[in-house]
Amino acid sequence: MTAAATIRIQQADFDIAQEIAALTKGRNDVGAVVTFSGICRGSENGEPIAALTLEHYPGMAEAEIKRHTDEAMSRWPLTGLTVVHRVGRITPGENIVLVLAASQHRQAAFQAAEFLMDYLKANAPFWKREESAKGTSWIAAREHDDDAAARWTKS
Repeated sequence: MTAAATIRIQQADFDIAQEIAALTKGRNDVGAVVTFSGICRGSENGEPIAALTLEHYPGMAEAEIKRHTDEAMSRWPLTGLTVVHRVGRITPGENIVLVLAASQHRQAAFQAAEFLMDYLKANAPFWKREESAKGTSWIAAREHDDDAAARWTKS
């Protein structure tokens, strides 16, 4: 069977169990599914957060994520990938992002999921605005996220 990647950017929440079932349906070559789900925290640096609002350029964001899922598929022996990223207003406790990586063996699935999350956190074309009691502010890129993504760069 061929490996496929599913990429969705949506406002609606997602169901992790349903996404895993869709990724593995009809396959008997999957030995591991690594799941990463990012959830909106209720505070940042000790300050309460009311919500995050995520924005993107439709079409561009999907194409950039596809470029990275294609790279993951070429680097590791995967049976499938799923990336779901929410946009719009997201409140604490709600899902933000889901990465599923399936492979015959766990190591490839772990590495591919980590590679994709490092990319999404540091370089994916999403913009985050944070709401708090102090008002709203755009969230700048963080150096530790850039460092995590840089380790995957081929030299």
